[in-house]
Amino acid sequence: MLNLTLWFYAGLIIAIFGTIATVWGPGVEDPVVRTINTEVAGIGVSLILLTYNYTLALLTLTATTVVCTLILLRAITRLEEIGADV
Repeated sequence: MLNLTLWFYAGLIIAIFGTIATVWGPGVEDPVVRTINTEVAGIGVSLILLTYNYTLALLTLTATTVVCTLILLRAITRLEEIGADV
């Protein structure tokens, strides 16, 4: 198995790049691209927690996926209701 330090630093890099891509990345006006970028950051956080506990990593991935998807879909629905160009 690979060194746990490698997984930790890979998770940090993925979480940082995913967060930056969600905020300032290409195509952030498109809600689908923003959702995918959010999922990348969630996977990075799961890799960080994978170095500590496998169950904690799995629960974190599941929770971040569900919560981020629900929040972004609600935001998209609200923007379409007010007639904003999404």
